[in-house]
Amino acid sequence: MQITVVGSGIIGLNAACRLADAGHDVRIVSARRPLDTTSAIAAAIWYPYRAFPEHDVTRWSAVTYTELTALAEIDGTGVRMRAGRELFRATTPDPWWMSAVPGMDRVGGVDLPDGYADGFRLRVPVIDMSVHLEWLTVQVAAREIATESVVVGDLDAVAGDVIVNCTGLGSRELVPDASMVPVRGQVVVVEQFGLDEWTLDDSDDAQGWLTYVVPREDTVVLGGTAQESREDLVPQPEVAARIIERCAALVPGVATAKIRHHRVGLRPARPAVRLEREMLASGRPVIHCYGHGGAGVTMARGCAAEVVALVA
Repeated sequence: MQITVVGSGIIGLNAACRLADAGHDVRIVSARRPLDTTSAIAAAIWYPYRAFPEHDVTRWSAVTYTELTALAEIDGTGVRMRAGRELFRATTPDPWWMSAVPGMDRVGGVDLPDGYADGFRLRVPVIDMSVHLEWLTVQVAAREIATESVVVGDLDAVAGDVIVNCTGLGSRELVPDASMVPVRGQVVVVEQFGLDEWTLDDSDDAQGWLTYVVPREDTVVLGGTAQESREDLVPQPEVAARIIERCAALVPGVATAKIRHHRVGLRPARPAVRLEREMLASGRPVIHCYGHGGAGVTMARGCAAEVVALVA
């Protein structure tokens, strides 16, 4: 079939490649290039954050974990397996997504920083999105998937036997879907200072703050914020200073690291990921695949496999 994927972020690119591999004639239309999407700003550590429902998210995340683990063995993908810790200020039960990872250990006692009572240690894929999105773009070209820069205002006006809607937050106006909520995330990108392991603490998520330190090859991503219904994309200096302070409390090397960039992205949150098929007024099917919250990278490949199944 002739299939048009709308959107060129991590979800759209993976869906397009998977559909092409299944034998379909695929093209991508998007108002933005991949490196201009929200995906490019993501810290991109495998972690099911702000995504529901739990059962489906666990399933999609498990598939993605397995496939990203394989990609970590290939040069140039931007994927690397890294160990790290998630920290908690109170005793915490096992995470609901625990079955998606092959191993996880408790952190306790002297291995916990002051003020923390519990933690998990696990090894997960960490993705340098500047590299990975370029790699995915090469994969798209290798499959002869045509790409076109187009602002889509009506899904039924898009050509194709099947339309796949991967527009993220754009679905709020495009579908329209009033349940979509932007969650503003500000990060600070610093130069690498010899860090190998990631650290995460989302204890203050309800107050709009996260603390995460995620190493890449040449940089380290410091976060961050989780401000619901905030859509301003200008980095705030006072927020950046607080991010650095919070991260340095857990990873002291952050305090003297050279700053490279300040960035802001809007996570496309929704009460539940929308991954389903419906019919357009023209009688053609559209597969909706959006609302991945802060876990688009974590679920992308699992969701792409389901998109193919829904097309079939």
